[in-house]
Amino acid sequence: MDGTDAGMSTFFVLDVPENAGLPHIAAQDSAVSVDKVGPYFRIASPNTIVVDRRATGCRHAVWYSVVAGLLHSRITQHDKNALRVETR
Repeated sequence: MDGTDAGMSTFFVLDVPENAGLPHIAAQDSAVSVDKVGPYFRIASPNTIVVDRRATGCRHAVWYSVVAGLLHSRITQHDKNALRVETR
């Protein structure tokens, strides 16, 4: 995957210990791919990506700052329960 596909839901998370749970949980969905781009995890899927906050183990302060960037995508939910990223 080259990360430029406009048909993919794609977001980036900085690779730091506080964020490690999110890419790990996202990768459990067989439709989601997780790879590294520089110091970031790229999380992408042809489908909507939904990540449950509690499953990641992220505390609220980390959770609300976890998304470092989006590619051809938009956040449609980012609350205490889940992060939902969809294709634009």
